[in-house]
Amino acid sequence: MAAEGGGKEMNEIKTQFTTREGLYKLLSHSEYSRPNRVPFNSQGSNPVRVSFVNVNDQSGNGDRLCFNVGRELYFYIYKGVRKAADLSKPIDKRIYKGTQPTCHDFNHLTATAESVSLLVGFSAGQVQLIDPIKKETSKLFNEERLIDKSRVTCVKWVPGSESLFLVAHSSGNMYLYNVEHTCGTTAPHYQLLKQGESFAVHTCKSKSTRNPLLKWTVGEGALNEFAFSPDGKFLACVSQDGFLRVFNFDSVELHGTMKSYFGGLLCVCWSPDGKYIVTGGEDDLVTVWSFLDCRVIARGHGHKSWVSVVAFDPYTTSVEESDPMEFSGSDEDFQDLHFGRDRANSTQSRLSKRNSTDSRPVSVTYRFGSVGQDTQLCLWDLTEDILFPHQPLSRARTHTNVMNATSPPAGSGGTNPGSNGNSITTPGNSVPPPLPRSNSLPHSAVSNAGSKSSVMDGAIASGVSKFATLSLHDRKERHHEKDHKRNHSMGHISSKSSDKLNLVTKTKTDPAKTLGTPLCPRMEDVPLLEPLICKKIAHERLTVLIFLEDCIVTACQEGFICTWARPGKVGLLSSQNQANSPSGTVV
Repeated sequence: MAAEGGGKEMNEIKTQFTTREGLYKLLSHSEYSRPNRVPFNSQGSNPVRVSFVNVNDQSGNGDRLCFNVGRELYFYIYKGVRKAADLSKPIDKRIYKGTQPTCHDFNHLTATAESVSLLVGFSAGQVQLIDPIKKETSKLFNEERLIDKSRVTCVKWVPGSESLFLVAHSSGNMYLYNVEHTCGTTAPHYQLLKQGESFAVHTCKSKSTRNPLLKWTVGEGALNEFAFSPDGKFLACVSQDGFLRVFNFDSVELHGTMKSYFGGLLCVCWSPDGKYIVTGGEDDLVTVWSFLDCRVIARGHGHKSWVSVVAFDPYTTSVEESDPMEFSGSDEDFQDLHFGRDRANSTQSRLSKRNSTDSRPVSVTYRFGSVGQDTQLCLWDLTEDILFPHQPLSRARTHTNVMNATSPPAGSGGTNPGSNGNSITTPGNSVPPPLPRSNSLPHSAVSNAGSKSSVMDGAIASGVSKFATLSLHDRKERHHEKDHKRNHSMGHISSKSSDKLNLVTKTKTDPAKTLGTPLCPRMEDVPLLEPLICKKIAHERLTVLIFLEDCIVTACQEGFICTWARPGKVGLLSSQNQANSPSGTVV
């Protein structure tokens, strides 16, 4: 890792970093781990994962934290930036024999101070439903491994549902379960419900209703992660065959696909407004894909090894309704205008105004982050000069740390995921305010001629009658996506891939034939983002990145869960820490 300035500095672990919104600081006293604080020997173990839930506790300590380390699972009160972690008093601790927890997810809809529903997936294929507050184990699914014998890679509650959950396996299959139903004493029999390119969906054929309700077979190789769209209507899946596939979840229709530059895709996330999807994987890149246009709009290169987690930061994603052309004042004033003001619960509604009929220009900057096996944290800004490259640039600001962009004029198009409109975002119909190019390398204009219009067919909206009986349309407001789960955890790859991990053998998905197509544009055909910051923050590979309102949470394979206070959110805890900690922290 040696580079200019000396290799030693490059290998130092950073405890703070600065972005334009201010200083982020590691709170050493807010570190969570196993009670003995001994680094975990992670050789051969499944990745450490973290899940959060808020139980609306009247005391103000409503956040609860769950994490797995090896064969162990811990459940703590999470005190964040407010108080130091007390590792001597976990609410619940479980040690498993013969299998290891691989992933987990809370039901945010049903969580109370007295009870929470936590799903835990395991390396041998089972899924357990537990209540770590009541210390109860209510149900075990796929207990006899009759449904699937492979490792569980991702488990999530269906947004807005108290009983439905989705489980992905390294076999490449996904299963829809209902907690109220049993799994039966024999292997399930299936009948085909729907089939498409590289996917098939089956229903469970039995006299009485049993689990699984549905079986999805997606792509080739392991299905590494999936994520529901913010409105819960769409499902993004990433697989070891290097493909992102986006489905309409209710109608079981394929909406669009994307292929990695090479190797498998390991992680996926949605922007707060559901317009963009970011993936990461074995090509060391982050890739931004437009849901509306079904095409790659940017790639980001900053990691030196596989990207294990990507996540949007809804608290720093900023939306400005004022006309940036009318702004006058210092760059500091401009930064204050853009950042630290919006809350995540208002970000989505503010983003939706870009599609409204209001004639006032709206500028948006999306913030997302990534962590990887190179032990580095990268933060990225996605601005509208990248989102809409056809708009002419004029009077670009020279301050490289300030980003500002504008959306196309209201009424020029745009549909929300799940809508039935035939319009799509059509940037470039008017001369925009100044657009900076501060986080992108020079790139050629992206041709839009070959991309498909993202028009939702009437058939997709109508749904499938058999599947509609599952009452997925009755979902309530979606819960905030908290955790991101991947399954690949080994090794470092060079810039040249042997493509051995591309398990696709079909002609249509031959990597040599997808490169240079809309499925997988060449590197020179799309903007290449540079990270705002790229910092080494751990000794072992990073497996967790979660954005909370007052902090960022990361975790590494040694089993240490770290809290990074956002600018201005350090509070009293930081003062206490500084009094007790040695000087000379690395900046």
